[in-house]
Amino acid sequence: MVTSDASQNTLLRGTPVVPGVAHGPALIARSEVSPDAVARFGDGGYADEEAALAAYDDAVAAVGDGFQRRADKASGAAAEVLTASAGLARDRGLRSAVRKHLRTGDDLLTSLHAAVEQFVGIFTGMGGLMAERVTDLQDIERRLVAHLVGEPEPGVPTPREPSILVAEDLAPADTAGLDPSVVLALVTERGGPTSHTAIIARQLAIPCVVGVAGAMAILGGTRLLVDGTAGTIEQEPDAVEADERVRADSEARAGLATWSGPGRTADGTPVKILANVADGESSRSAAEAPVEGVGLFRTELCFLNRKDEPSVEEQAEIYSRVLAPFAGKRYVVVRTLDAGSDKPVAFATHEGEENPALGVRGLRLSFTNPALLDRQLDGIALAAQRTGTETWVMAPMVATVAEAADFAAKVRDRGLKAGVMVEVPSAALLAHRMLEVVDFLSVGTNDLTQYTMAADRMATDLAHLTDPWQPAVLQLIAITAEAGRQAGKSVGICGEAAADPLLACALVGMGITSLSMAAAAVRPVGARLATVGMDACEDAAEAALAAADPMAGRAAVLEVLGG
Repeated sequence: MVTSDASQNTLLRGTPVVPGVAHGPALIARSEVSPDAVARFGDGGYADEEAALAAYDDAVAAVGDGFQRRADKASGAAAEVLTASAGLARDRGLRSAVRKHLRTGDDLLTSLHAAVEQFVGIFTGMGGLMAERVTDLQDIERRLVAHLVGEPEPGVPTPREPSILVAEDLAPADTAGLDPSVVLALVTERGGPTSHTAIIARQLAIPCVVGVAGAMAILGGTRLLVDGTAGTIEQEPDAVEADERVRADSEARAGLATWSGPGRTADGTPVKILANVADGESSRSAAEAPVEGVGLFRTELCFLNRKDEPSVEEQAEIYSRVLAPFAGKRYVVVRTLDAGSDKPVAFATHEGEENPALGVRGLRLSFTNPALLDRQLDGIALAAQRTGTETWVMAPMVATVAEAADFAAKVRDRGLKAGVMVEVPSAALLAHRMLEVVDFLSVGTNDLTQYTMAADRMATDLAHLTDPWQPAVLQLIAITAEAGRQAGKSVGICGEAAADPLLACALVGMGITSLSMAAAAVRPVGARLATVGMDACEDAAEAALAAADPMAGRAAVLEVLGG
């Protein structure tokens, strides 16, 4: 949406991802290899297919090692996506596709492009996070081409002054390497609220707006005012007014750093603020934040590069490293393998599914391989015993009450607290019956949104549908929260929606009892909740639920809570 006011200032709108206000010149990222260098390279002049493939292998080694070096220096989500990119660059299937095209007589650059396009088609068809890896693939292709033709790898230009980075989209390697001291904000033309760009921007606490139509028409050096709460980008704003808004926002954010928990509203209603973690390192880091525990330990992220299933003992060691930092008064919610669809795990997931996003993933893997779940639960129970950490266990992709009951029985047999994730609309609609057989529920807003709205959460053109502020999604959350209130049991949020301070207030007003998020979002969310009473949260919930669309919902809640 583009509108112009009388002073010819142009206002662009997108999906707000990370709150904050920034004012500065636009730095445009156009990550392409020089056409002149490609033309000079031609067919490479290789003697034969093996020589061309050897050059490809050398480029792969350079690109893969570059990703891994960045991953080793990063942590949390940044390290995860960089490691995944390193693995994708070295993928044997991609190499086989390149060799296949070389054998047909294509030159190396043509073979590489054809191979990448082949996998782009496969990943796009799979949907979900695999569809987002199309951006990763295309970034890898550009980096490989750069090495082959003798140019530096493309990427984000180095800012000469603090700037607002504008790009069509950003690859994980680019986003993970950003310096928040010189990148004031991120604006992308593509992407949604759960894209890699969004996830890493949250970790770095950089104001971010994605899915901004017309962003790439912005000229480099144009002064921009980015509002990561409203999702607006104003070109050439009044400098004095813009700087005043940035100053006020900076003061407000500085105040967040003093918030030390525990989570509660201004009138004392407790709300557990929890962290999302992926491994021992991210758990140790999260334990230093003012959180009451871990609301989501994504166990599958420990095994994405494993071809063989780890033993019970090996799993127990991995899980212990995550549980140990929270031993004592805090607890950890462990999610069993959410493998399949966009997160393939070699030893667990099915291949060749026609529609993997709606296929055998999460708990459904145990239907034909129950021992896989049994061994994981044994590993979790052993880790809980060794560390003494209170451990809750939940299953992903639960669709029926019978599934929930069977899972809960297995968990309780091992002396642990049992819950399920609400990601499938049927689980939300039957939340009251789910709570008859489990101890707690946790709403995964990322998947619940895409399944409720029948829209791939990585599809840029559908970003307006995959927004967790969609009233239909909020209605299902409200139903789930009310079921928890009636049963006197915990209902939490562990999707990206929990990291939105504004939405968090409305969610608490619906009856949500815990919010789990990236560690960087903990203080902004906790501090915002501390400024509003429960009555205001309930009014915010009503306003959000009654809104016609996400934009109207945000505006209505801002009005209720006083901006």
